[in-house]
Amino acid sequence: MRKEFKIGKVNFSEKNCILIAEAGVNHNGKISLAEKLIKSAKENGADIVKFQTYKADKLVVKHASRFWNWSGEIKKKGTQYDSYKRLDKFEKKDYKKLISLCKKYKIEFMSTPFDEDSVEMLYELGVNGFKVASCDLNNFPLLEKICKTKLPILLSTGASNIDEIIKTVKFIENKGSNKICIMQCTLCYPTKANDANISAVDQLRKTFSKYLIGLSDHTLGINIASASVLSGVRVIEKHFTVNKNLKKSADHWMSINPAELKKLRDNTYEILKAIGCGTKKVLDCEKNTRLLSRRSLVAKFKIYKGEKITRLNVIPKRPSTGIPPSEIKIILGKFVKKNINKDQKIKLSDLS
Repeated sequence: MRKEFKIGKVNFSEKNCILIAEAGVNHNGKISLAEKLIKSAKENGADIVKFQTYKADKLVVKHASRFWNWSGEIKKKGTQYDSYKRLDKFEKKDYKKLISLCKKYKIEFMSTPFDEDSVEMLYELGVNGFKVASCDLNNFPLLEKICKTKLPILLSTGASNIDEIIKTVKFIENKGSNKICIMQCTLCYPTKANDANISAVDQLRKTFSKYLIGLSDHTLGINIASASVLSGVRVIEKHFTVNKNLKKSADHWMSINPAELKKLRDNTYEILKAIGCGTKKVLDCEKNTRLLSRRSLVAKFKIYKGEKITRLNVIPKRPSTGIPPSEIKIILGKFVKKNINKDQKIKLSDLS
């Protein structure tokens, strides 16, 4: 089974829920802000802080229209290229610094590469796993480059159908990679609740039964992400910022802040505990309650020796230390061998 693997010191398994703070480019091109993101992510419960590594010139043609609508763009009628070019300034030395800061604050570093050169650079710097963005689900040249590293892959699946995902997973497997987490995702910014499609996790779990399933969530707030744990999600990625009012990156306003990250961490811990053993049974914490809250058959009033037991002279009352009401048929029509006082338990040994 490949439902357990490690990215650095982070253990991925069905037993826990890994929380990824997607810093992306919310560093605004500043190492100082990146450090705040890293430090805050650690302090508020994230297991991994993840950035994005790209160069606009390798990502998009200059005339490509934007697929988002953010009022903070400098060029209101600009292109994807215009937006990405503003935030692609980090070089190898900067990512080396980010990794160093993550080690300082004891949190795992990851970054999503958007081109093959970025894969090579991140691998040389010692990254322990790769996230593949939804937009690159069918980017087989990029995936092949990632597979050659033999590192774990978190595969986002936004704007794709199940056949495409199957094809991509088979490609990854054929390239020798089998440490995969498949991430449910809706590629809308932000995602409305009725588009989150968390129930798709069920199909992903059935189709890819040997792999972990995660959620790359673009809804506002933490409710949807928290609830997804009940559907079997064991990796949650949320865009993260230290201040939703910051400018430059289009992600700040739709990201969760430190307080929300902390609450999401608390929620995942609590929900995982609440899932339980999966078997309906009497729990240890219920045994005393069961005994004292269920009922036994007792005398409704004094029943004298020689009288017949009928529905009229017995009544179910708490606690359940005697014959349960479900077994009333075994005493009806029998005769009392000795007096039974009001509220006294009916015993088979007292009947004939």
